[in-house]
Amino acid sequence: MQFFADTPLLDLAPYAGLRTEVRAFLAEERERAGIDSWVGSWEGFDRGFSARLAERGWVGMAIPQRYGGHEKGLLERYVVLEELLAGGAPVAAHWIADRQTAPLILRFGTEEQRAWFLPRIATTEICFAIGMSEPDSGSDLAAARTRAEPVGNGWRINGTKVWSSNAHRDDWMIALCRTGGRTGDPGEGRPDDRHGGLSQFLIDLSAPDIAIRPIHNLAGDHHFNEVVFEDHDIPADRIIGNPGDGWRQVMSELAFERSAPDRFLSTFRLIVELVRAAGPEPDRLAAGEIGALVARLAAVRLLSIQVAGALDRGETPNTEAALVKEVGTALEQDTPEAARRILAETPPGDRAALLEELLAYDVLHTPSFTLRGGAREVVRGIVARGLGLR
Repeated sequence: MQFFADTPLLDLAPYAGLRTEVRAFLAEERERAGIDSWVGSWEGFDRGFSARLAERGWVGMAIPQRYGGHEKGLLERYVVLEELLAGGAPVAAHWIADRQTAPLILRFGTEEQRAWFLPRIATTEICFAIGMSEPDSGSDLAAARTRAEPVGNGWRINGTKVWSSNAHRDDWMIALCRTGGRTGDPGEGRPDDRHGGLSQFLIDLSAPDIAIRPIHNLAGDHHFNEVVFEDHDIPADRIIGNPGDGWRQVMSELAFERSAPDRFLSTFRLIVELVRAAGPEPDRLAAGEIGALVARLAAVRLLSIQVAGALDRGETPNTEAALVKEVGTALEQDTPEAARRILAETPPGDRAALLEELLAYDVLHTPSFTLRGGAREVVRGIVARGLGLR
């Protein structure tokens, strides 16, 4: 299988002016913050930054104008994403809602859901968390046990979600719940149909009966959360689509989550600083290590751009998106190790403090890059099925 064999290579050169605008904006923001460089986009939760980004029209870019968006193509949005991540900007406050919640609601939501949620996403008034993973189920989303049962004029939810980034700060969550089909109880799908009995719901995280418990990492930072629902009642209109549509919706979301530049640019700043440290005449070790990283980066970026084009055409390139995630994750994990080898032989220069900070951050966080968007074993299985190997 040759991915996108019949599709012309997409060119982002027409958006060079937009790229320059975003870089200028980020320079202004760094000056505002009084810093030379951000470290760690993913943990940079800054509602003010996100709001100023939205004022420039760079959040909700692909949302139609009638819902408060800017009706741009996904390639224009791709350019903005690249610049934000390459610059290390604090994107966490708007990232999830803009990347996957808005496209989900636009495609599967009711007109009332679109009219209420999409304008608020475009202005960053509301932030979203992901409610897919659960304790003891790993990346097997079809093993979800959180249940939503019809009661009265709505739904009652019981269960637990885990690894929900910034749920303690976010306003809403899209939660994947089992509405039937798994254990033989009445509902959508056959008892053995693990995918047929799943549905997604809009959850207001400010509800007092939702428990959000912190999960601290080894450095003591609080980014992840466990979210517990115990007899949490929601109105009937909070379901997205029809009962049993959840699996198809999740696959659509994951195509956005797995293929974007956030799947290979998390360690980009470290590569940039390695180039600066090596200088215009790098030794053989540095030249070889950096050259290999850049070549891999160029290849996965090219595939990622093609996936963005496919999504823009309304396609669902699940296999290709999974491949971007797998290759991108491998690159991100290899980058700190390459940096160690280079710095053992190459003096870091006058930006040593920043290089050290970037390396320390990436060493701590690259193990988690394997899990977000699906563990590598799961993603490789998707690619293998797409290639007809299993």
